[in-house]
Amino acid sequence: MLKIAICFILAYLIGSFPSAYVIGKVFFKQDVRQLGSGNIGTTNTFRVFGVLPGITVLALDIFKGTLGASLPMFFQVPGKQWMIIIGLAAVLGHCFPIFLHFHGGKAVATASGILLAYNPPLFLFAFSMFTIIVLLTSTVSIASLISLPVLTIAIIPTHDPYFLAAGILVTIIVYWRHLSNIKRIFSHQENIIHVGLVYYLSQKKSKK
Repeated sequence: MLKIAICFILAYLIGSFPSAYVIGKVFFKQDVRQLGSGNIGTTNTFRVFGVLPGITVLALDIFKGTLGASLPMFFQVPGKQWMIIIGLAAVLGHCFPIFLHFHGGKAVATASGILLAYNPPLFLFAFSMFTIIVLLTSTVSIASLISLPVLTIAIIPTHDPYFLAAGILVTIIVYWRHLSNIKRIFSHQENIIHVGLVYYLSQKKSKK
């Protein structure tokens, strides 16, 4: 139990690392929480700092989930289910980081990091689906809200109760963290990113 407790604490602290905040402060001398949507995730970083910082934050946030989920292997904790359980501590840290007064991101990237550690083929499926939806809609929130339920359904054939429970839990968390986005989507006020079909069509329309 001591190893499990140590893994849980370490995973939470890893998840609490505020990637977007650090990138903003170190390279731009700005607080990402005071820019754009105020969120410390990939989308806001991409929007206010650019493509490379956004990709960097995405990679770091995914890595937080992967590293957190891998801790049970490093500490030789038996039982593959602990990868999921401990990995969720990293998600908890990302959403409620101790270093930023418990105001964090929306869990998608860090949760996908758990998937990368636990089931790489499903990660590739989810990442591909997410990317396609973003390129079609130019809206990251829509991609997140569609990808999570589809992924959870895709987990069912694995007959892995821990995996399925985690998928359901993460989907609930992501929807909860995206409530404001859902309201903006239905009111046609959600922000789009500067890539993808919808952005291209909007730019083309504005030039007419």
